Amino acid sequence: MSTSRWTAVLPDFGPFRSGRDFRLLFYQGTVTYFGSFMAMIALPLQIKHLTGSPLAVGAMGAVELVPLVVFGLYGGALADAVDRRRMILLTEAGLGVLALVLLVNALLPDPLLWPLYVVAAGVSALSGLQRPALDSLMARIVPHEQLAAAAALGGLRYQFGAIAGPALAGVVVAFAGHAAAYSVTVLGFLASVLLCLRLSPAPPVKGAERPSLRGIAEGARYAWSRPVLLGTYAVDLAAMFFAFPNAIYPFLADELDAVWALGLMYAAGAVGSLVLGMTSGWTSRIRRHGLLVVFGAAVWGLAIAGAGASSGIWLVLLCLAVAGAGDMASGLGRATIWNQTIPEELRGRLAGIEVLSYSVGPQLGQVRAGTMAGWTGTRSAFWGGGLACVASVAVLAALLPKLISYDADTDEDALRRRAAREAERAGAPA
Repeated sequence: MSTSRWTAVLPDFGPFRSGRDFRLLFYQGTVTYFGSFMAMIALPLQIKHLTGSPLAVGAMGAVELVPLVVFGLYGGALADAVDRRRMILLTEAGLGVLALVLLVNALLPDPLLWPLYVVAAGVSALSGLQRPALDSLMARIVPHEQLAAAAALGGLRYQFGAIAGPALAGVVVAFAGHAAAYSVTVLGFLASVLLCLRLSPAPPVKGAERPSLRGIAEGARYAWSRPVLLGTYAVDLAAMFFAFPNAIYPFLADELDAVWALGLMYAAGAVGSLVLGMTSGWTSRIRRHGLLVVFGAAVWGLAIAGAGASSGIWLVLLCLAVAGAGDMASGLGRATIWNQTIPEELRGRLAGIEVLSYSVGPQLGQVRAGTMAGWTGTRSAFWGGGLACVASVAVLAALLPKLISYDADTDEDALRRRAAREAERAGAPA
């Protein structure tokens, strides 16, 4: 294959060359995601070990939901009013402290169950505060024309942790115990805090308002008035609610007599995402990002349904990998639309709303999957949710045609945001 063809396929590393802060966030995120995914797998495994109940594992989603909603919305308003670097640093340190609590509890002669739920709620609250600051920072440190490439590279960062973390967590927990997995998480957050200290300050725009319910409502009204944005939130929420069965992976592994493959099941979706990310050069040429959102979500749902209908572990892993590729494609479309269209003064608040669509869906999805598995069985929780996902995405696409027709070269909000960024780079008032 010629060099030009490789360039068209391989990821665009332009954002790496454009700024030091992007590189720091890339490395920080890689370390954080790896350690976080270790804990993300160890925590439900520990609950399963202590209770043996799919409902108890699925209840994690219910515990995490309210803090995520409250602090996600407040974190979005806060990100528009304070230094985003400071927000990221403080919340990252707080997440490290919670990881230390998990470690201490795991080292007890008889680990307690209730601290696991308390920590899960605390992690949800701090993540809700942090994510709007992280997401809203990207459009400031990356040139407008490189936003799609930055989204693809951000996906690679995430997928590294999502593959290596779960794959290693299953082995570590099996042979060294939950405490060993939590130790890796603590070390990861320590390294992440050190990297965050080197980020450049990111103060709010001039005249930024203090966080308030009125400000949050202003962001919500803006999102509601933009069918394209509304569509990205709705599609993601529906896909995750109906087709996010991660909480019941351990029970499917038991049914398939493949407990040894549990870590691979958690990592399979990330492998599919990584393959798509490593061949993401084509994404820089995509203009119809709304169509990408819908197509990716439909593939995700079909693949999850296929996993539930499969009788062999290797076919299940293949379906989960395909699901991951679909989710990655949909995520690239969503992130690009958000970064291309949302004005700087509302970016934090809109990122807070994005946190709800990105995170509330999986939390509710865990509750749905655990409840449905308890009532009708593990397999039906997979294939039934996957088919419901496809149906809901089709309905939303029909109700929101502007999402399907979105074009980065003609959309008014995208053109306005591009002009603002060019004015900023030229030193003129936006």
